Amino acid sequence: MTFTELSNRIFDQAISDYHTTDHVDAPIVNPYAAKSIEFYLYLKNWIDTVQWHLEDIIRDPHIDPVEALALKRRIDKSNQDRTDLVELIDSYFWDKYHALDALPDAAINTESPAWAIDRLSILHLKIYHMRAEVERTDVSDSHRAQCQAKLDILMEQKVDLSAAIDRLLSDYEAGRKIMKVYKQMKMYNDPELNPVLYGQK
Repeated sequence: MTFTELSNRIFDQAISDYHTTDHVDAPIVNPYAAKSIEFYLYLKNWIDTVQWHLEDIIRDPHIDPVEALALKRRIDKSNQDRTDLVELIDSYFWDKYHALDALPDAAINTESPAWAIDRLSILHLKIYHMRAEVERTDVSDSHRAQCQAKLDILMEQKVDLSAAIDRLLSDYEAGRKIMKVYKQMKMYNDPELNPVLYGQK
């Protein structure tokens, strides 16, 4: 099984598990061994799935402003959790590939493996929800046809992105790419780096 075959299976599982309750406050029950790569992939997609629905809720034009602000704070925290988890998954790849001998003409990829996995996780959510639009019975045939065309593109993108990720990992193993990871170093959540926050001390 390739890494993306594993990832795709786990992402589908997490999305299905979430939608048994379809509630942003449903507790996560991660079925994988703690600190395993499977555990982190499941957790990654669960965070993405909850945030997907939080982003839907906050766009309600009739939402109470106080509730909206609380949701915005929750989404901010979710984004930070997501970034932290991506970097943790990259640590898995770093441990696996950074010490391998690289070829003289080896290159650095434009993004790390875990950020590509992040895009794959989000893509699964797009596919799930676009498929739901295709299956709706309360909309026009035109709506369903437009959504089917979009779903077809998303499915093709999933195949292409999965192949690209697996190729990147094989490039690391063969020394064609150099494993290198840069932390995001986000500043706005850091009370020591955001001038609005440290200016209040």
